Amino acid sequence: MQTRALFFALVCALAAGSTAVAETIVVDDQVQVRESTVAKPKRGVTMTQVEAKFGSPAARHEAVGAPPITRWDYPGFSVFFEHDRVIHSVATSGASPAPDTHQP
Repeated sequence: MQTRALFFALVCALAAGSTAVAETIVVDDQVQVRESTVAKPKRGVTMTQVEAKFGSPAARHEAVGAPPITRWDYPGFSVFFEHDRVIHSVATSGASPAPDTHQP
């Protein structure tokens, strides 16, 4: 549940931000924004297009919720899909994928 709350906070923070290229990060439980140079998929791109451009993800997480939201982790960023379309991609601070904390 904490993962969903963090995701919601990140989406809200990005929606309120300007059009500058930036990444939202959490430091000591505080949401912060900094400039981003990480290449990430754009909103609306399909799973097939993401995989063709960025390769296979380091981790694929099962879809949760309705509509189904799926997360793929790459070194440096994560991609969130609704059905098979990108709805959001975020830069991550580490080079390794985040653990899947979802428990059914």
